[in-house]
Amino acid sequence: MTQPDSLEQLRDLTRAFAQERDWQPFHTPKNLAMALTVEVAELAEHFQWLPTGAAHELDARAQEGIRHELADVLLYLVQLADQTGVDLHAAALEKIALNAAKYPAQQVRGDARKYDQY
Repeated sequence: MTQPDSLEQLRDLTRAFAQERDWQPFHTPKNLAMALTVEVAELAEHFQWLPTGAAHELDARAQEGIRHELADVLLYLVQLADQTGVDLHAAALEKIALNAAKYPAQQVRGDARKYDQY
């Protein structure tokens, strides 16, 4: 099997994985959104109580756990986008453009406040 190199190929791989297991009835948008939040919480758990979460604070076991949780987040996100008809690539580009308008670089450089606070 060739490795997927696009979100579409990853989507197709997750579809096939679920179909082989007859999991489609469980992969509703609600269930996928809930599973996504659980995986994000599991990701955050690896950083809990660390001063910053920088690489030098993470041992090999933590790095592996983070890698696996990030993969879970991505896979659920891809499946949720598939179930809701969202083109993730297009949505990400759209959101970057919206954020660029909200946060003009010359106005917000070095300032972490939300767009409605400056």
